[in-house]
Amino acid sequence: MLSWVHFGDLHASNDDAYHSLDHLKSMVGHVNAHLADRIDFAYLPGDNANNGTPEQFRRILGTLRDLSVPLHAIPGDHDFEPGHLNAFVSFTNAPLPASLIVKGHRCLFLDIVSAGRGGPDFRLSEADRAWLDQELDRSAFDRAPPVVFMHAYPGDIAEGESLAYAFAHANVAIVDTGHTHYNELLNDGWVIYASTRSTGQIEEDEGQAGFSVVAVDGGAVSWKFHRLDAPYPFVMITQPCDWRLYRRRFRPGAMDDTPHVRVLVSNDDVVSVTADLSGIPIELKPAGGEAGVWQAPLPAVSATERMTLSVTARTADGRIGHDEIALPSVSDAGRGATRSATLGTDAHAVDAWPEHGITGSQLGPNKNGHGW
Repeated sequence: MLSWVHFGDLHASNDDAYHSLDHLKSMVGHVNAHLADRIDFAYLPGDNANNGTPEQFRRILGTLRDLSVPLHAIPGDHDFEPGHLNAFVSFTNAPLPASLIVKGHRCLFLDIVSAGRGGPDFRLSEADRAWLDQELDRSAFDRAPPVVFMHAYPGDIAEGESLAYAFAHANVAIVDTGHTHYNELLNDGWVIYASTRSTGQIEEDEGQAGFSVVAVDGGAVSWKFHRLDAPYPFVMITQPCDWRLYRRRFRPGAMDDTPHVRVLVSNDDVVSVTADLSGIPIELKPAGGEAGVWQAPLPAVSATERMTLSVTARTADGRIGHDEIALPSVSDAGRGATRSATLGTDAHAVDAWPEHGITGSQLGPNKNGHGW
């Protein structure tokens, strides 16, 4: 299982007395205490420094010093406000684009900002697009599907349609983005696209801050938002996938041949994990060698209607965490995407899913919210 936490666009600035960094400090504390040995890295999706200044990046770096997992960051249009990425490059000390193999997945980190003319003029340079196409071709020989990290959806990018088709052809499991300021998931039938609520400019859900946890487990994609005021233990079903996140597998064999219920739980002294599949009880056990993962064989069932899979984790001191998904029905598995819209656009946005943090409001400055 490949898993990470996503800290949404920080927009760190003195305009709000760096309030977003107060949220970030809390997020770092949550991740260190509850998830650090369960995830592979943390991710910043761009628009980190609201005006791209060295001072803003210095303050971000100071807030992240205690983070106990690796960090990967990409730039957004606000990081490019000075007309260059010098301060961002000094902050990350990691040139882009970058390719990293983690748990068998080719993780591709892109800069879609600096080839443009500033502002939301998102595009890849010719050299970066050639590099990306080469990396996607190489991923055909990897044991797990690739994952892409970029600041915005292909639908917001120059020549984005071509990019989205390249992602679909290469069996990219998920493209994790920022930019929108709201939680959103897209499923165009081939690739899952995700965006996580801004940390510094929040309009949805009465301004509640938090972070998302993302996993790709045997080809199945899972995503769940965790508000800072939410209790622990954190619980997320990673196999099978929810019907909203079901995608066609371009290459056969991307999924494990043996269906399992697999669950990621936080580091909170969990002593039992049980599941119920539409009335069928399932007892899960810790997966050897995978911290925080519990699993059990998935009962062999075939249903014309979606079946509900609910999971409950219990801690030694009596706290309870819960997650619930609906398994794809036979008809869901057969039809893939139902919309004819261009791949990689928010025409494929899934409906509201409040249990996983999706309000469906599209409440942010790029859609229905305020200007910042």
